[in-house]
Amino acid sequence: MSLETIEAVSRWNGGLFGIFVFALIFVGIFQGTRRPVGKTMGSSPGLLHSPLFYIAAGTVFFGVCILLWRPLPLNLPKIGRIAALILGFLLYFPGMVLTMWGRLVLGKMYFVSTGMEAQLFTDHRLVTHGPFAIVRHPIYLGLTIAAVGGLFLFQTWAMFIFLMLPFGLARRALIEEQLLAEAFGGQWLAYCQRVPAWWPRLRIESDKSGKDSPT
Repeated sequence: MSLETIEAVSRWNGGLFGIFVFALIFVGIFQGTRRPVGKTMGSSPGLLHSPLFYIAAGTVFFGVCILLWRPLPLNLPKIGRIAALILGFLLYFPGMVLTMWGRLVLGKMYFVSTGMEAQLFTDHRLVTHGPFAIVRHPIYLGLTIAAVGGLFLFQTWAMFIFLMLPFGLARRALIEEQLLAEAFGGQWLAYCQRVPAWWPRLRIESDKSGKDSPT
């Protein structure tokens, strides 16, 4: 099998897997808009339940993907293409798997936030098992890893622009953590002392409470 074929198959599989993971995310957002709102933070948290907001955000996101899905002006030698493919595979797919794992573990507790607004549900629980026993923001960490891997795998301008994603995610995480601290108090503080925000510790201390975060 030629290198060109391997690259094409890897990119197609990566694209299809990415669509699947984002479909799970959008389903979770849709379900969240139908649940009663609990504690909120931000100037206009009601925006998160507005269909127009998601139409606008989706249009911008997919518009950027379509307009900038153009190859970067790279002329890598064969060994460079192989290295990029390996790096892309080792980062993109595990990153998307981590994103999907976090989304599925959150289940009904999943909802979206922005850099200015966040909300919880009336029956919100603090999720501390699964990937949330490793890092506090596995979905955001997974998306960051996938963005880096996607640049190596797809080598498009869109993926280059998406490297700015971690900055926006860090802002979202800050807003969410402030809201969770208000809502769960000592339980949240104990969780933060046990589990790092972004970088996993080698030793994982499991939480037996079974309590169930919005990221």
